[in-house]
Amino acid sequence: MKRIESAQNALVKHWKKLVTMRKEREKTGEYLVEGFHLVEEALKNKDQIVQIIVREGVDLPLLWAIDEVMIIEVTSSVAREIAETENSQGVFAHCKQRVISESDMSSWSKVLLIDAVQDPGNIGTMIRTADAAGLDAVVLGKGSVDAFNPKTVRSAQGSHFHIPVVRGDLLDWVEKLQEKDVPVYGTALENAISYTEVKNSDAFAVIVGNEGSGIHPQLLDKTTQNLTIPIFGQAESLNVAVATGILLYQLVKK
Repeated sequence: MKRIESAQNALVKHWKKLVTMRKEREKTGEYLVEGFHLVEEALKNKDQIVQIIVREGVDLPLLWAIDEVMIIEVTSSVAREIAETENSQGVFAHCKQRVISESDMSSWSKVLLIDAVQDPGNIGTMIRTADAAGLDAVVLGKGSVDAFNPKTVRSAQGSHFHIPVVRGDLLDWVEKLQEKDVPVYGTALENAISYTEVKNSDAFAVIVGNEGSGIHPQLLDKTTQNLTIPIFGQAESLNVAVATGILLYQLVKK
């Protein structure tokens, strides 16, 4: 087991950049996960792990299959440098982002398209919900927060290891999906029908958007049908992640 004691170590500086800088994550195609649950999920996908980092005094579970994984022990001061949570469990995994091929993308028929949603907690929850509902992938459009932001990763609770998450031009995606006869549903108040009127299906895409400004009009113009979720109480609107869950579970074929 390798040990690092200085926060000035080049690897520690790299880890810290992966936690704090989107540019570093995008440039390297790497990210950091923190906590026992997320590291355990990462271990189910060992090809994506670069190394596991453990704070001195923290014991890794005996049942973890870590024989072929590089383990680096760090001091408490180094662990504090890379911890994103206030009460860190002291275990991290340095991971590679999943590589998605064009042929993978061409096979997707149940897709969540996210337009300009900027809250990392909401994005993470939507990734987790899409995973739970059995979707093929999540596509983040322009203006959406980074999928590998530490708060997004924590919110998704390991779903990054289960479902592909990519960035893309949503207009292009709508066109590609409709060319394959995949209906694309938008969420809007105007020219919309109730979400309960749509039959569930083996193939569909849903676009959800920024809570303040909604989905970009250009995208709404291209949808197969726009859907609305009724509000029965006095709330002005639903949280975008909650609305996503309602729509996906209505649309997915049971």
